[in-house]
Amino acid sequence: MTISNLLRAIVVFSCALPVLQPVMAQGYPDKPIRIIVPTTPGGPTDVLARLLGERLRTSLGQTAVIDNRGGAGGAIGARAVAQAPADGYTLLFGNTATLATIPAVSKGAGYDPSKAFAAVAKVMDSYQVLVVAPDLPVNSVAELLAYAKANPGKLNFSTAGIGNLTHLSGELLRSKAGIDFVPVHYRSGAESLNGVLSGQAHLTIDNITAVRALVQEKRLRALAVTSASRKPEFPELPTMIEAGVPDYVVTSFFGVVAPAGTPPAIISKLNGVINEGLKSESMLASLKRLGAQPANEAPEPFQSLIVNDTKKWNEIANTANIRLE
Repeated sequence: MTISNLLRAIVVFSCALPVLQPVMAQGYPDKPIRIIVPTTPGGPTDVLARLLGERLRTSLGQTAVIDNRGGAGGAIGARAVAQAPADGYTLLFGNTATLATIPAVSKGAGYDPSKAFAAVAKVMDSYQVLVVAPDLPVNSVAELLAYAKANPGKLNFSTAGIGNLTHLSGELLRSKAGIDFVPVHYRSGAESLNGVLSGQAHLTIDNITAVRALVQEKRLRALAVTSASRKPEFPELPTMIEAGVPDYVVTSFFGVVAPAGTPPAIISKLNGVINEGLKSESMLASLKRLGAQPANEAPEPFQSLIVNDTKKWNEIANTANIRLE
C-alpha cells in the first residue's frame, strides 16, 4: 500500500468512527461483564456492586461477574481495570479511596485516576461528621477552633490510618482553619472511634454511617457535617462552611468507571442502565442505610469530581507531607 493510500484509509476510518461507535453499543454486550470490586466480599462496596451487577444482568441480558480484588487499599483492583481493554467488559466499582485518596498519598498506586479511567456513573455521595468527645468543653465548631488556638498541639485527632480519608479530612481542617492538633493513627475506623470514646483522642471526622448511632446515643457530640448542604439525618447540624471553615467540603463517593478510551456510546448505555437501577427499592434501601442518596447524573460531572478530588487530596498530602510507600 502506498503512503497516499494509507493516509486515505486512515481518513476514511476516522470518518467512520462516529458511526461505528453507536453500532458497537447496539451489539453491546454480547458476553459477560466483569465488575472488579477493590475490597473483600461483604462490605458496603461489595453489596452495592452486587446490586448493580444484578441490574446490569436484567437490563442487558448478560451476566455481571463480581471479581473481588482487595489489597493495597484498593489499588490492586484499580490497577487491574486501568490495564484492561477499553471495550466495556471490565468495569471498576470504585470509591473515594481508589479514585482519589490512595493515588494521592501512595507512591506505589501505579495509576492516575484522572487519566486511567472514564467515568461511567456515580452511584452515591456520602459525607463525614466532625465529632468530639462529650467531655471536651466545646459545643460548636467556633468553640472548637478557639479551644484549639488557645491550646496549640494539645488536641489529639484520631484517624483510621495514615493516608485514610479520616486523616486527610483532619489535615484539610488543619489547613483551612489554621489550627494545630496531634494526629493519632489507628489501624481501622472502629479503633479510631474507640480512641475518642475512650478519651485517648479528642475528636475525629468520620463517615455518617460509622458515627450516627454514637451521636444519637450521646456517646459522641456532633458539631458539623462536611457536605455542601445540611443533611436530613442531622438537620440541626451546620455544614463546615456555615460553621466558619472556608471552602471545606469532604464527600465519600461510590461509582462505576471503565478503562480510559472506552467508547462513549458504551459509556452512555451503561450510564442509563445504572441510573435506572438506582431507582429500585433494594438500591434505595441500601443507600438509605449508608446515609446516602442516589446520584443519577451523567458521566461528565463524575469525571470532574474524580479529577478535582485527586487534585485536592494531592495538595493536602503534599502540604502535610503524607506519603505511603
